[in-house]
Amino acid sequence: MGPFRIISVFVDLVLVCLMCARCGARDLDSSYVTCGSLVKLMNTRHSVRLHSHDVKYGSGSGQQSVTGVDSADDANSYWRIRGKPDKVCQRGEPIRCGQAIRITHMKTGRNLHSHHFSSPLSNHQEVSAFGENGEGDDLDVWSVQCSATYWERDDAVRFKHVGTDVFLSVTGEQYGQPIRGQREVHGMPSPNQHNYWKVMEGVFIQPSSDPVRHDEL
Repeated sequence: MGPFRIISVFVDLVLVCLMCARCGARDLDSSYVTCGSLVKLMNTRHSVRLHSHDVKYGSGSGQQSVTGVDSADDANSYWRIRGKPDKVCQRGEPIRCGQAIRITHMKTGRNLHSHHFSSPLSNHQEVSAFGENGEGDDLDVWSVQCSATYWERDDAVRFKHVGTDVFLSVTGEQYGQPIRGQREVHGMPSPNQHNYWKVMEGVFIQPSSDPVRHDEL
């Protein structure tokens, strides 16, 4: 085998190794929830998806209501994962456990929010959707509570409100009209079985790539 043939074979081997490494990285990336992803979040205890719509609370803050719904195909249950206001996360970057994020409602552009108002049914802490075009205030920030290094798609995680230390929760209370059958979503002061959430349907963004589709979209 001549020297040029040896060099050619070596280059081919290097390219194959680089391609394999790239494939491995993509497989690794695909197992995480990433910045910019559009997802539905299901409460694992009550099997309802986090939902919002342009219906205001009739008490408390009077802001846009946040509820839990049984339906898996409701377009008002999509939320975008974003960085906090003073630290924008890189599009496609895996979300770390403990990272502070915003969770923005796709249809209305308002952020998942909490504050010291009582929720209308259970008298826990109210959770609402707040802001305009994705911009609200520092009470829109939640930290992802999980046990690994990154938020993995298959894991049940908790969301802790950074401003008031409550956990995003559902305990089963149901509304009447005009949102009959929807469950109250609220903040609870301690971690328990009512505040685990899991990613279900979604469009997941990978670094420097097209979205990875994972649902009915």
